[in-house]
Amino acid sequence: MAEDSSSGGPIDVLLKSTTDLLRPEELVREATRDIVKDEIRRHLEKTLQEDPKLAQDLKDAVKDLLAARATEYAALMRVGTATARLGLSALPPDVRHALTKNIVDLISKELGQIVERSL
Repeated sequence: MAEDSSSGGPIDVLLKSTTDLLRPEELVREATRDIVKDEIRRHLEKTLQEDPKLAQDLKDAVKDLLAARATEYAALMRVGTATARLGLSALPPDVRHALTKNIVDLISKELGQIVERSL
């Protein structure tokens, strides 16, 4: 029995997805968007080249933003650590000991793999 083309077989799915990828209106829209973005980028770069103070202010602001993000991530790690410690403290001593051992083993294994991959 012949398979109906609307059955959604693997070949039909592949052909439909390929057709969707090659829709010209999508390609034109994406290409136009990229051209506009490039033009805006060139205009902004020219503006920054013409105003070194503004360029420096932007660099300083980005540096401050990255520092703030790093501080935020460090605070989130501290909150996570404190939360984990709180959770462990609330457990009965025998369960806490077993869980702590499992966590230490897991972290040791992961760190070992990281060091091994970096060599």
